[in-house]
Amino acid sequence: MKVQNFLLNASLVTSVALAVTVASGGADALAGLAASSSDTSKSTSTYNPRRGTPKHAVTAQAQLTETRAAATSTAPTAETGTAPSVAQPAPTTNAPVAIPVKAAATAAPGVRLAAGATPAATPLPIPGSGPIPPQVFKATPAKLLFGAAREPAKMETRSVGFYAKGCLAGAAQLPENGPVWQGMRLSRNRHWGNPVLVTFIEKFAKDAKAKDGWPGLLIGDMSMPRGGPMPFGHASHQVGLDVDIWYKPMPGRTLAVDEREQMKMDSVLLDPVHVNEQSWTPDHVKLLRRAVSYPEVTRVFVNPAIKKWMCDNVTDDRGFLHKIQPIMGHDAHFHVRLACPAGDEGCRNQPPLPAGDGCGGGLDKWIAKLSKPVVPVAPKPKVASAPAKPKAGITMAQLPPACAAVLNAPSITLAAH
Repeated sequence: MKVQNFLLNASLVTSVALAVTVASGGADALAGLAASSSDTSKSTSTYNPRRGTPKHAVTAQAQLTETRAAATSTAPTAETGTAPSVAQPAPTTNAPVAIPVKAAATAAPGVRLAAGATPAATPLPIPGSGPIPPQVFKATPAKLLFGAAREPAKMETRSVGFYAKGCLAGAAQLPENGPVWQGMRLSRNRHWGNPVLVTFIEKFAKDAKAKDGWPGLLIGDMSMPRGGPMPFGHASHQVGLDVDIWYKPMPGRTLAVDEREQMKMDSVLLDPVHVNEQSWTPDHVKLLRRAVSYPEVTRVFVNPAIKKWMCDNVTDDRGFLHKIQPIMGHDAHFHVRLACPAGDEGCRNQPPLPAGDGCGGGLDKWIAKLSKPVVPVAPKPKVASAPAKPKAGITMAQLPPACAAVLNAPSITLAAH
């Protein structure tokens, strides 16, 4: 019921800021992924593997307030011994509007504010509305700065840095509706990418329909307007070269906005190591085979149980299995990753995959780990305590220096774009 309340209220808090959930990490970090699904909806299938359980939500604005409050009270600078003051950006026509917030007791469900703080007290600077002061860069988690971006940077297109530590200049937007695709979770504003990614999605969707009979693609998260770390859901998807695509085929009608927000992602697994052959079909194999057929695709991430099924059952032309990589989660969607565009200096690729079909030792370790019985643990009695402080995550200092310029660049207006 808590998860449902969170989802129903997500659209209400979007206009103030992004909703943040805590995603799990683990082995996915090695591949530049988040172990949680790109979606927080529960699966409707008989098995819903560990894709990360939505925890308390906090708006990006509220998290910024808490971060700054903590810095002001407990983090003196080495140079002066006093807390750093955070300058406010000069008002502009695009400056954020201060939203009055009622007392914490009457705040919207799922929204947590620091004691005595309101979003109006420390407005989050909106990238593109004016220069962001250096003090704000230093004091604010990068995910909050990039999460506040509404429009792409008016710059030459570049994917900057690594898939899990970078940003995106001059992003292109995938139309929310196409002849053979539809965008999902539109309120997240995550259907941006390097133009090569947008071109790939459109081409893949058309080929899958014309050559394989797939009804159409439901497109999940790509990147935010300026890329960068996301407030929730992913460790990668930062440079505009990643896209999540649902296993559920597109229906033969245009989905309403509410449907795109609330439609559940259905797991294709029966248990941690077996696919559900009532929902996993030969058409899914054709779809994945098509996805890896493009030279710009370097990897397609799927759940280990899906990779195992393909290793055991695909007998003809197994070469495509080379690019199919196992990773936790990814049981209701697959994740396509493109290589850095040719000549795009500053974009860093993952190392090449080892030769072979990937059906050996590494996959066997995944399956052995997932096959271990889960020992039930009695729940601990709940003890009233202060809410856990959100993790700060990646800082601007950890990103390529060019990402500061991406945040400060003027915007390409949505109307013009």
